Amino acid sequence: MDTKILIVDDEWNMRNLIRIHLSKQGYNIVEAVNGKEALKEMKCHSFQLIILDVMMPEMDGWEVCEEIRKENLALPILMLTARTETTDKVKGLDIGADDYLTKPFKPEELIARVNALLRRAVVNQTTQTKQLHFHELKMDVDDHKVFVQDNPVHLTPKEFELLKLLLLNPKQVFNRDQLLLKIWGVDFLGDERTVDSHIKSIRLKLKKEGLSFTIIETVWGVGYKLKEIDT
Repeated sequence: MDTKILIVDDEWNMRNLIRIHLSKQGYNIVEAVNGKEALKEMKCHSFQLIILDVMMPEMDGWEVCEEIRKENLALPILMLTARTETTDKVKGLDIGADDYLTKPFKPEELIARVNALLRRAVVNQTTQTKQLHFHELKMDVDDHKVFVQDNPVHLTPKEFELLKLLLLNPKQVFNRDQLLLKIWGVDFLGDERTVDSHIKSIRLKLKKEGLSFTIIETVWGVGYKLKEIDT
């Protein structure tokens, strides 16, 4: 799996230092110079971890963390700060950060904390997502079964993985290249339109079994996302 990490810090030297050491570990690094840019990047990419500086102009790290948590409760967030006050760390953890690292830090400590957060995220995902629910739809992840109310929906393995990815990332817009990479892998050499045909098939199968709305929304010019339903 291509592990993508977003570094958010207004200081180039700090971003560069982190990028150098994490790139050596094989991680794919994306950088943002402020909070607003970070939130834009999150709409375009799916990240496995965010490294977030606290003290930034316009929008500080605490505000960014709060915004992320409104849409994604599971994404690991490692906050960076030059402040050593316990109250600052408590505040960050209270609003949803997973860990804190105080500047200056040793590269070995950064790498250890990043690896620990990523391992924890994998464990949490496998233990907490055995069943996924979205209105009338239920997905049994372990048994690879999907139901609309009590009606079974017979999806192919790729259709199942596509739907699961969207259910696990309800606010994320995925373009075709991202879906091909995540579902078909880096060695896929076929037509990128295969994504469109699989999405169409999922929609038709769910509708046939009684789903009252189109669950996968087309974001024109971008890709696909889970449809937002008013409750």
